[in-house]
This record gives sequence, C-alpha cells and structure tokens, in this order.
Amino acid sequence: MQSKYINPFTDFGFKKLFGEEASKPALIDFLNALLPSQSQVMDISFKNTEQLGDSLIDRKAIYDIYCENQQGEKFIVELQKAKQNYFKERTVYYSTYPIREQAEKGEWNFNLKAVYCIGVLDFTFNDDPAETDVNEVVQTIQLKDKAGRIFYEKLTYIYLEMPNFRKSEDQLVTRLDRWLYFIKHLEDFQAIPEIFKNDVVFLQSFEKAALAKLNELEREGYEYSLKVYRDLKNVIDFAEEDGDKKGFVRGVTEAATKAATVMKQNGITLDIIIQATGLTRDEIEKL
Repeated sequence: MQSKYINPFTDFGFKKLFGEEASKPALIDFLNALLPSQSQVMDISFKNTEQLGDSLIDRKAIYDIYCENQQGEKFIVELQKAKQNYFKERTVYYSTYPIREQAEKGEWNFNLKAVYCIGVLDFTFNDDPAETDVNEVVQTIQLKDKAGRIFYEKLTYIYLEMPNFRKSEDQLVTRLDRWLYFIKHLEDFQAIPEIFKNDVVFLQSFEKAALAKLNELEREGYEYSLKVYRDLKNVIDFAEEDGDKKGFVRGVTEAATKAATVMKQNGITLDIIIQATGLTRDEIEKL
C-alpha cells in the first residue's frame, strides 16, 4: 500500500515536520508536551544548526533543530536513527555549545540560561534489560549528587525511545502520548485517526506531512532521504547479525554520500540535500 505521509524518521521528514518556520506551532506543542509546567514555551526562534568550535581544527557540532525560546533558553532537538559509538559522549559534547555561546565579553556573572537536549531515538537507549525498564519510553537525565539531589537544574537531556512506545489509539492519554503515536505511525496512516481530527496543531502537521503537498524538488529530496533511511536500516540489520560495527558505520556514511552525490548531479538544492542526507554543507560541497 502506497504511503500518503512522509516518514518522520528520515532527515527530510523530521525537519519538514519540526524544523521549518511553518512548523513552529508543532515544535512548540511538542516541546511543551515534554517539558514541566514551569518551563513551557510560548514562542521560539530558530538558530544556526551548525556550531563551530573555538578554532578551525575543532570538530563541528551539527544539530537537526536548534532553537531558543523567549527567555533565551536553548533547545537542541535531534533525530537519531541508529545507535552510534560514544552516543552519550556525543550528546554531552553537543550540549556544550549552547552553554559556551552564552559567554559575554568583559564582566559577566556566569548566569546561564537553561539548555535542553532532546533526542528522538529510533532504537532503545540501553540493550541490557537488567539496567532499564523495557517499557520505558521517556528518559529524563540531569546532573545529580550521590544523594540523588539535582546539582544543576539548567541542563537536561530527554531521550524518547520510540521502539518502546506501544500504545494504541484508544490508550492515548497525555499530549505526549499523541505526539509519540503520531511520530511512530505517521507513515502508515491512510487516513487521519479520529483522535486528531479536531486538533488544529495535528491537522496542520498532517497537511505538512502529506506527500501530495510536496513540490517536485521536495518530493525528489524526500525520496533520496527515504532511500538513505532504508539503506541504513539494512546496514543495521546486517551489522547486528554479523557483529560488524565498523561495517555499520562505513555503510551509513557510504549510503548518505552516494545519495548526496546523485542529488548534487541532478541539481537538487543544497538545503534539500542536507535535509535528505544529514550531511553537512561542507561535506556536500566537497563531493
């Protein structure tokens, strides 16, 4: 059966739903479903998703979505399609840039704004059943002391383990339940589920996600992005069976690079190639 809506686990699909100016209502609603009542977002502004280090030899931090609310609090929202080596280190590394960019010249009291790192994971966070509840969907992590007291409340990591979300439509209770259900099943919907039919934010999201609404260039970019996603899935399955982690990493890189090369040769815009493959602007320009 042919899909009517984009796959939100593709780079293109995720940014189409949450990373465009027209997607702000959806992103704000999604963030507020995750955040505590005292941290609710009224408005956001998108920031440059590519952050550079202090020198040219520093590694770059590339975010899927990077935004700021009206209080200056920072939000990194990332889609992770597959577990990577040093995944935790990568997340911590990314979180340092929104902290460091707040430094002010001259006299400064180091009063920082809060930073939230949100990861939508297409895999389970921990493979060891003894260390985690297999039904746990939301992992919220903060710095704590040995007594379990929060040491620093302005740095929060939130991970959504999508494979662990198994609720059906009639089991949805919270706003977050609805977003998780929407993200997980969007590509499979042939019609808008009843629970979303009177909800303006979700109706707008369904409209943005409709394949029939994409123009020719967007549709081509999405198809490439979907191919990268499917190739990645195949690489993951093969690597898990074969135990070949290096082969997995190599396969992911090759799939994205091959797709970007073909798209560039066919005149696809740089922005759409970035959306489709997840590669950086510099990486694409060097192809």
